Amino acid sequence: MSSQSRGITIQHTPSETNYRLIELPPELQSLLESDSPPVLTLESSDTSALLKTPSKAYALRQKNTSNAFMLLSPTPSTPENPEQGISIVSTIRETVELEVVPDKTAGTSSGATKSLGGAKGKWHERFGRNR
Repeated sequence: MSSQSRGITIQHTPSETNYRLIELPPELQSLLESDSPPVLTLESSDTSALLKTPSKAYALRQKNTSNAFMLLSPTPSTPENPEQGISIVSTIRETVELEVVPDKTAGTSSGATKSLGGAKGKWHERFGRNR
């Protein structure tokens, strides 16, 4: 008799629902988790969709990834199969990134932001276009 575990049962049961993952900046996450979260609105602009809070606006940017994310759900055990497993509900290959839209009334120079592709600290946006 073997005492070796059979592992975890994995099923692929795709949902009819399409999912998008949104990367929230830490300040927006804190705002949404606060005791009085604000109402968010979605608006369109010339270049992208905008997610607006009472104090800031964020441009929505789609990012493709070579490593897919799998959205998982527990599979309930049944009398026929008493062991619990997991189901792959969706495979996600793109995420949505939120980029702060500079406030035009603040008097900040947008030249530095434009030269960096609109996001500081991202190597591919700073140096990748010159390759």
